[in-house]
Amino acid sequence: MMVENLMLKVAKEDIRDDQPLFGPEGLGLDSIDALELVVGLEKKFGVTVPNSETARLALASVNSIYDYVLTKRSEMGMPPL
Repeated sequence: MMVENLMLKVAKEDIRDDQPLFGPEGLGLDSIDALELVVGLEKKFGVTVPNSETARLALASVNSIYDYVLTKRSEMGMPPL
């Protein structure tokens, strides 16, 4: 989803699950990318990210996105992925 929605010039296989998504030591995503991720999560998985503090934690890495989606879907009574 990230490679397609954000048009990253990185192969999905090259993105580690624990790699930071933002900042110079990560993929270098920016605030526009964060907004695109939030919209993508809502469309694809039906979960919302209510504020910037939640977004900062939830969008830190692929692992944190996965954990956030699973937790929110469980809280909403939705089936797992």
